[in-house]
Amino acid sequence: ADINFSIRLSELTKTTVAFSGGEPSHLVVRPTDDALFQCPFVVASDPGSAGFSAIDAERLREYLLKGGFLWVDDFWGPWAMEAFADEIAKALPRATYPIQEIEPGHPIYSALFPVAAIPQVPSIQFWRGSGGDTSEMGEYSAKAHMAAISDPHGRIMVLMTHNTDIADSWEREGEDPEFFYSFSPNGYAVGINSVLYAMTH
Repeated sequence: ADINFSIRLSELTKTTVAFSGGEPSHLVVRPTDDALFQCPFVVASDPGSAGFSAIDAERLREYLLKGGFLWVDDFWGPWAMEAFADEIAKALPRATYPIQEIEPGHPIYSALFPVAAIPQVPSIQFWRGSGGDTSEMGEYSAKAHMAAISDPHGRIMVLMTHNTDIADSWEREGEDPEFFYSFSPNGYAVGINSVLYAMTH
């Protein structure tokens, strides 16, 4: 996903993307890594299984309040949302930094591409095995949506795409033409808008 997305970002925008050995340079970081503070944005998958230690939470809070941007994706159902909300509250207490839905008029929906609604992207395995369904937890994940935690000035610090796997629309783009045309164009639109927002706010 990170390789394909970085290539598309370099093709569809004027963003400079570093390449090494023919592939985009990417970095895997932990909250305690000093390199975190060199990243304009970071992406985490399956955040419902996250567990932040005290030092993780402290460093993540410092990163986010200094202008960092965390995007979490691919978590499904109310239990995963509750679990992530509890963990991120260790870094950004709920009383000061509540989780709020992002309404369609927000600039992130139109940073480059017009996005009318957050697409529900299933894993390609679920999509194939279910005969084309998109809600991986049935009625418990019926609607994909976007939520965020913002700073006091309204800048998004933590972006959440819930009940969807946006990154699978990038990761699996070359595996199945039907999957690509069903999910990848909208998935890239959400991704590129989100990254451009992160790097300009």
